[in-house]
Amino acid sequence: MGDLSKDINSKFANFKVKALLNIIYTANWISSRQSEAFKAYGISQQQYNVLRILRGANQPLKVQTIKDRMLERSPNATRLMDKLCAKHLIKRLPSEHDRRVVKIEITKQGLDLLDTIPSDLNKDLIENLSEAEAEQLSNLLDKMR
Repeated sequence: MGDLSKDINSKFANFKVKALLNIIYTANWISSRQSEAFKAYGISQQQYNVLRILRGANQPLKVQTIKDRMLERSPNATRLMDKLCAKHLIKRLPSEHDRRVVKIEITKQGLDLLDTIPSDLNKDLIENLSEAEAEQLSNLLDKMR
């Protein structure tokens, strides 16, 4: 089991400081592990998140709606959409009535890619937690926000 004090060779003023730094450290650890996992599928974590959102919506969505639902907010959603379009994983649907409005739809190729990604891709990240511990952690993180 990890110990932040040993991992970064540091001492902390109190447990609140240690907890905050541990959250940041763990978030980066998770992000790094996920980036490696998604490389095999030719997409990034953010691209996966967009595809997951579109699949779940079951209908085309405005870019702003996608941005609002993302786990990690992307400051450059247009570039993210451009990359997914270039890979033919999504397509843009311009509005017939207002050319400023563009909706995004996941393509069959995007759905097929999602089908190849195991639903338990991240299970090893939380395998050391029991269901009760995971619930407690989730509740504490909700409380913090």
